[in-house]
Amino acid sequence: MRGGGLWQLGQSITRRLVQADKKQVARRFFASEADLKKTVLYDFHVANGAKMVPFAGWSMPIQYKDSIMESTVNCRENGSLFDVSHMCGLSLTGKDCIPFLEKLVIADVAGLAPGTGTLTVFTNEKGGSIDDSVVTKVTDDHIYLVVNAGCRDKDLAHIEEHMKSFKAKGGDVSWHIHDERSLLALQGPLAAPVLQYLTKEDLSKIYFGEFRVMDINGATCFLTRTGYTGEDGFEISVPSEAAVDLAKAILEKSEGKVRLTGLGARDSLRLEAGLCLYGNDMEQHISPVEAGLNWAIGKRRRAEGGFLGAEVILKQLEEGPKIRRVGFISSGPPARSHSEIQSEKGTNIGEITSGGFSPCLKKNIAMGYAKSGSHKSGTKVKIVIRGKAYEGVVTKMPFVPTKYYKPPSS
Repeated sequence: MRGGGLWQLGQSITRRLVQADKKQVARRFFASEADLKKTVLYDFHVANGAKMVPFAGWSMPIQYKDSIMESTVNCRENGSLFDVSHMCGLSLTGKDCIPFLEKLVIADVAGLAPGTGTLTVFTNEKGGSIDDSVVTKVTDDHIYLVVNAGCRDKDLAHIEEHMKSFKAKGGDVSWHIHDERSLLALQGPLAAPVLQYLTKEDLSKIYFGEFRVMDINGATCFLTRTGYTGEDGFEISVPSEAAVDLAKAILEKSEGKVRLTGLGARDSLRLEAGLCLYGNDMEQHISPVEAGLNWAIGKRRRAEGGFLGAEVILKQLEEGPKIRRVGFISSGPPARSHSEIQSEKGTNIGEITSGGFSPCLKKNIAMGYAKSGSHKSGTKVKIVIRGKAYEGVVTKMPFVPTKYYKPPSS
């Protein structure tokens, strides 16, 4: 995919991110350039040739001097450094912080070992998804979580509303929003060896989903071995005054192999990894079961319920959902969000939610929702793009194998 093809890839990813952003800001008009919030790395991005775009009320880099395709491949072969400071980190503290949070999410937070985390979903009364989040049990009375930038206002309002009633009944919980911190994501095979130069802690003893508070490059950071690319890597919550120095140190220690990477490649990486983009692949009317996140509903939570929308979600677990999120590989032009999915006979069976050309696989990939019964891997379908039907096939996700750093199996 050269020349115009690369331009089309960039344009399609920009459209997809903007589309998700429009949904997340609830039809508010985009802020003017002057009104956009800027991370502490804004000047650093511009100095490094970033193309800045509006996203969730922030001015964020969509790409740098290399193409989105080149950035995507480099992340998988070497490494990428993303500024994700637009996302919202917060801590819940108090002896009742876990039972409080478990009223709002599907995870078995109490069952997590201290210093470990998991992906979870904030649900509404109808079983739909308010947002997805990585939640970490730091200790029995401290929870750290990160929510999506475009969902920040509604998430915080939702948490605050329930916290008020919980505390009114005598519950011990309080919160702190970490606006004094920035968030960097270091992803790819060089993530651990490069970061090891900047800390005395042994990173080989920290596995996927684990959390530590540690000194990195002279600053006290929250480190989580996680990410949004399918690669091994880390999300680093760093005091904002130390963020630029940390970014510079990571790039320097990598000797140019880890590159600054923007939202464009981040989107193609997460699509290759089969991960949801909230606002496209998950929304208020989509349940965690329909989204294929059954594994995120803890065994105890399935037995006890106790979270918003539990009745709907537990019924779906028992009976099966009517629609399911699945992957597709297709011919012709790449499928786009809202492209119709048809059976071989031409009847409607669903809709694409994310799609594009995979820089790593060199083929069209997509995800979307298909009616149960038409969701099985190998099912042949038609995907309608600009009025014309193209051949496709339901495919297992992730499209690119994940490389999470997990403990050796005993």
